[in-house]
This record gives sequence, structure tokens and C-alpha cells, in this order.
Amino acid sequence: MPDAVDQFDVAIIGGGPAGSTCGTLLKKYYPRLKVLILERERFPRDHVGESQLPLIGQVLHEMGCWDAVERAGFPIKIGATYRWGSTTNLWDFEFVPNGILHPEPRPAKYAGQRKSTAFQVDRAIYDKILLDHAEGGGCQVRQETAVRRVNREGDRVQSLVLDDGSEVTARYYVDASGHTGILRRAMGVDVQSPTSLQNIAVWDYWQNAEWAVSIGVGGTRVQVLSQGYGWIWFIPLGPERTSIGLIVPAEYYKQTGKRPGDLYREALQNDPIVSRLIQNASPEGKLTTTKDWSFLADRLAGENWFLAGESAGFADPILAAGMTLAHVGARDVAYCILAMERRDYEPEWLRSWYDEGHRQKIGQHIRFADFWYTANGCFTDLQAVTRDIARDAGFEMSVDEAWQWLGTGGFVDADVVGAGLGGYSLRAVKDISGNFLQSGARYEAAGKNVFELDMEGAEKAWGAKLENGRITRHRCYRRNGRIIPNTGLYGLLIKATNPRATGQEIWTRLAAVAAEARMSPGELQHFLNDAFDAIEAMITDGWIRAFYDPSLPTLQAPDALGESVVHLNRDQVTTA
Repeated sequence: MPDAVDQFDVAIIGGGPAGSTCGTLLKKYYPRLKVLILERERFPRDHVGESQLPLIGQVLHEMGCWDAVERAGFPIKIGATYRWGSTTNLWDFEFVPNGILHPEPRPAKYAGQRKSTAFQVDRAIYDKILLDHAEGGGCQVRQETAVRRVNREGDRVQSLVLDDGSEVTARYYVDASGHTGILRRAMGVDVQSPTSLQNIAVWDYWQNAEWAVSIGVGGTRVQVLSQGYGWIWFIPLGPERTSIGLIVPAEYYKQTGKRPGDLYREALQNDPIVSRLIQNASPEGKLTTTKDWSFLADRLAGENWFLAGESAGFADPILAAGMTLAHVGARDVAYCILAMERRDYEPEWLRSWYDEGHRQKIGQHIRFADFWYTANGCFTDLQAVTRDIARDAGFEMSVDEAWQWLGTGGFVDADVVGAGLGGYSLRAVKDISGNFLQSGARYEAAGKNVFELDMEGAEKAWGAKLENGRITRHRCYRRNGRIIPNTGLYGLLIKATNPRATGQEIWTRLAAVAAEARMSPGELQHFLNDAFDAIEAMITDGWIRAFYDPSLPTLQAPDALGESVVHLNRDQVTTA
């Protein structure tokens, strides 16, 4: 036992995006906290998981490191191009209206159109920017320092023993150690894999590959290209460097009898898009293989510890959710610790709020990944699994009924204003379902004109709004695992449909709110779009019953702003 023990307020294991996010926000909002970040490697180092979603920009802005990340000149991700399902069509998924990135000089501020975009980052550079920013903000950072042992007593962490034999104590501990899950394993937390997807990933980095498309100043889309037996990712990380990977089911890999490198090279050579883009490129020779299985920890918090980032769970990368979940979850953990320090709320509620809420977010992404894979011709075996998922949630359904529920259920989030699933808006999910499954985008609210609030059996609960370092609770209702906030747009609709109202009456009440807020025509259109999606989500989740009265006009979906977020690729409609 060492003679001296280092004492901190918060000890964070792992210096990746989750650890850096948590440490930065703790020091920003409570500077006198003594925060330690332990990282076993020396940055910079390569890491897979380079494609982001727009929500990360908001977190980077709050951390105060948007400008540093933007100065690095990473490609601006305006969406993704998918080749999926049974056709060779390419489908574009847009973050910005019509897929148009208006020219503006870089580096740019986090404002205007850039609030809707994301980055495609070289993790060697990106993670170092974030860790350096955390250190510059006052965190003590120790690189090349591994945790050898976790000392515990019951559900409480007592100390961390480092690889040099020294010991660290803290009042709070955060496991941001990634898939390794150092604290998670030490505290005996089991993980579940709520999916039958068991894939492996094989990837390398390439120099001088062409971009599939260049948009505006530095804008592009990632390419996600089905091979039938798996799929290829193609992610430009800068002018010269590109990440290219192959995902295949583990069982398929075993059946081929091929080495990972051979399987990888054959897939790239045989794909008409990728083979063209790498014609004059060369690999860096860093071929890496890993299992790529979705999982979710049974719990994410204990007496004085939290799990953040991939230690909490991992969702298949088909939807590029990994880094978003890492940043957002770490932000939630920081806010919980801040609220505990200020004694704003009971620690038990804060731990429960984070555990339940973030597990739901990870679970949604896992569920939606299953939904996505099943839309591909070679993953039909997953459809039967949806019935078991529905049964676990308390619903007895046929395979078809369960599939419909899996693809469109769970849109209302107690802590989110808009309606969506796995980070996608309700409208986007409808478009995905309609296009990939060729079933048409069906809206339960369309064609109805009487709406009745159904709160029978609902219990009161709490949701949370996170802003400026503080958590503000708001009233919610819970029933059968579904939660709805009684605030914001949902609060307006609960009031407007209680006990029942016609579509015209609802629209009139919403118009009065818009007039009082002096919304512009464009803002009004966004507001009505969001309101229709919220009504649709409330119907889907069982909070509203919708009827048709032939004597009344029906409710129709507002015209979409611009066009669908999902449309046929304009640059190259097919790969043929």
C-alpha cells in the first residue's frame, strides 16, 4: 500500500469523448471540483467510430470546444447515402433542407445551418482536442495510466489502484473506459444483448480516396452500402484520409472460411462505388478486426459511481449513434453529479433518472438498428425476434403487428421536446419505413378529426430539462413503460385534447399560441409540423385515441418543409 493516497472529488476512467465531456462540464459549472481523468493510452491514437449526428454539435458548443473542433477542418456531415434493401437505388438522408449546404467560410460558428450538421472526425485528432480541452479547463489528466484494480465495499467504490501501485480516492467515480467497462465489471454489473445481431467489423484507413460527393464548403455524406451479406462504411475524415470498414454477421464470417483481410479486400473490390473511389488510393496497412455486438448494461449507476459511453452500452454502428450516446450520456452524468453536489434533488432520483433514461436511449438505438437490418433482404430472421421484444414489453402481437410496433413505437421521451426514435424524427422514421419496406408512410392521425386524451392508469413521474449546468424537473406521466412530459408541446396537446377535441379546435388553440409568440410564417410551419408529429406520437404510444366523424373535416399532415428527409440520391440514382 502506498504511503500517500491521491484524493479527488471525481475520478473518471477513460479520456475518450465520454470522459472528456464529463470532466469538461464538471469543471465549467463547478470550478472548485477536483477532477481526475485517467487514460491508459497516449493520445493521439486511432479509434473507430468517426461519423457523428447533429446533436453532438450542441454538446461541443456547451463544452466550449466547438471552435477548436471546427478549426481542425473535419468534413461537414450533411447526411448519409444508403444502398439498402432489395434494390440498387441510393437513398439520401438529409440533415439540412434539400441537402443544400450554403457556402460559408470555415472555420464557422455554431449557428444557422451548422446547428443541423455534424462532423466526420479523425478520432486520433478529435479525441486529443477534447482531452486537451478538458485539461485546459482544469481537469487533471494522466495519460498512459491504467487502472489495475477497483476496491469496493458493497455497492460503493472505495478507491482505484493504478498500474504503478499508487491509489486514488474520490467521492464520485465515472467509468468511461469504453467496451472494457473497468468499473462495470468490478461492480458486478451484467450486460444483456437484446438483439440477435452478432456482427464483426473489419476496417482500415486509406490515403487519397475520392469523396463520393462534395457539397458546399467541406460538406459530404457518408456512404453505407449493403453487400447483401453485410455492409461497407465509407467515411472521409479529411482531404486525404478515409475510414473504410466492412460489417458482416459473425456466422457468415465463420462460414466463408476466409481471413478478415481477404474478406475485406474482396468486398471493396467488388463494390462498384467503393472500387471507383479507391482506384488511386492506398491503405495505411492498419487492418483491424473486432466483434461488433450491441449490448446494454443492467444498470448504469450505483451508490457513488456512474457508467458513461460504451461502458454503459453499445448500439450497432449502422445509425452512427455511438459517439452521440457517449457525449449525451456523459453530459447527463456530469449534470447528475453537479445536482448531487448542490443537493438540488435526492441522489436516488438522480441515479434512477439517468439509469432509466439513458438505458432507454441505448435500447432505442439497438431496437432501431434491428428494424433497419430487417429491411435488408438477408436479415429477415430478425422479424420473428420482434414478437419476443413486444412480448417482453407486455404486448401479445403477431410477427407483422410486432414489426409495426417495433418500427414506430416509443416516440415520446420524457426529456425531449420532439417526437422521434433512436435520434431520428418521427417523420424520418416514417419515411424510412415507407421507402425501405415499400409499405408507404402511414400516419394514424391523418384522416381523423376527433382526438380524445387517454390517461387512464397513468402514474405521475418526473422528467428533466438540462441547461446551464442545472437540472430542472418537470411533471410527466408513466404507463406501461411509456412516459409523456406534461410540458412544452406535449403539455399543450394534453391540455388541448382533455377530455376530447376536434382537429380544428386543436389547430385553433395552437395557432393562438403561435400568435402570442409572434412566430414568423416559417416558424409557424415548423411548429405545426412538430405538433402533428407529436399528435402522431401520442396516438402511437396510446396517450390519444383518434376517431373519424364524417360530419367534420379531417386532420391532414402539414406540408413538409422542403422535401422528405429521405429521398433518392440525385448524384447517382443507382449503382448500375
